[in-house]
Amino acid sequence: MSIVQQVIRSNWLQRETIRICRQTINPFLLELQHYRYQSTNPVKYDDETLKQMIKNDKVVIFMKGVPESPRCGFSNAVVQVLRMHGVPFQAHNVLESDELRKAIKDFTSWPTIPQIFLNGEFIGGCDILLEKHQNGEFIEDLKKIGIKSQILVQMEEDSKNKKD
Repeated sequence: MSIVQQVIRSNWLQRETIRICRQTINPFLLELQHYRYQSTNPVKYDDETLKQMIKNDKVVIFMKGVPESPRCGFSNAVVQVLRMHGVPFQAHNVLESDELRKAIKDFTSWPTIPQIFLNGEFIGGCDILLEKHQNGEFIEDLKKIGIKSQILVQMEEDSKNKKD
C-alpha cells in the first residue's frame, strides 16, 4: 500500500486538520513563510492580465483578505490547507478591487471566492480543495506540479520511524 493510500485510509488527515486549525485560531500564530502576497493594483483586469497573475506561481489563490488575516472562513480554510501541506503560494486580495473580484469570477465562470489555481489551471473553490485534501487527491495534484506535500513527508517519516 502506498503512503498516499495509507494517508487516505487513516484518519491522520482529519487529526492534522483539527490540530492545525486549533493552532491557528489566533491569526498572529500563523507561519507566513509559505506564501507571497501580491498587491493587486493594475488598472484593468482583462483576460491577459488575469492569465499573467495566475501563471506567476505554481499555486495562486484569489481570496478575501490576505493570508495573515483572511476576511472570510472559506479563505481562511484554503490558507490553512495550503499551510498544512507546506505549499508556497501567491495570494491576491479581491477586497482591494471590486473590478478584480468581478473579473476573476467572470474569467473562471465560478461564482464564489476563494479561487485556487495549480500551475495555471483553475481547480475550484474552498469546497473542492477541502474534498481533495480529505481524500488525498491534493497530495497527488501537488506531486504533478513538482511540490511535495509536507503531510506526505511527515507520513513517510512516521512510517520510517515505525520500521526502526
